Amino acid sequence: MLKSEKLFGRRENTLTDGKPTDHVIERLIQAGGPGSAIPTGTNVSFARPVPASITAASVSSHFPSTMHAASVARSTLTVGPNIKLKGVEITDCDTLVVEGRVEATIHSRMVQILEMGIFVGCAEFDIAEIRGEFDGELTVRQKLVVHSTGRVTGKIRYATLVIEEGGQLSGDLQMISTLAS
Repeated sequence: MLKSEKLFGRRENTLTDGKPTDHVIERLIQAGGPGSAIPTGTNVSFARPVPASITAASVSSHFPSTMHAASVARSTLTVGPNIKLKGVEITDCDTLVVEGRVEATIHSRMVQILEMGIFVGCAEFDIAEIRGEFDGELTVRQKLVVHSTGRVTGKIRYATLVIEEGGQLSGDLQMISTLAS
């Protein structure tokens, strides 16, 4: 059963039967990022208190198509369009998604540089998908994919390389043996 309260002139939904509302589900999904699940035990902050009965396990049991039961906790940093991140060292990041501009040093599992994204600096990844621009030192331990809109320049080390027609790769290139992560 859903109970409504007036709070500052807005209708806020609370739970009386322990099941999450669509509003709560939407916030849980957004907190975890697009297409990701929030693992059990993850702390999530909302603008208003969420009942303790709401956990990722309870959400996935009520909405199995929304959450992935076998998901593993992953940390993702997304630098959105028109955002500039400069002069930093990014640590403990599993996946970096670049839509803006990043000037940094990073060691991570995966990077996705989207069409409008630019990365300048020193980076080491297992997997790199470049649709935008990369300039600097890049080491890819498993697979480097340069899409048709991608441009990679600098000192580039890779285990496996895929370049789509139109993709650009220039600089000091060297194939490395696949390294175990």
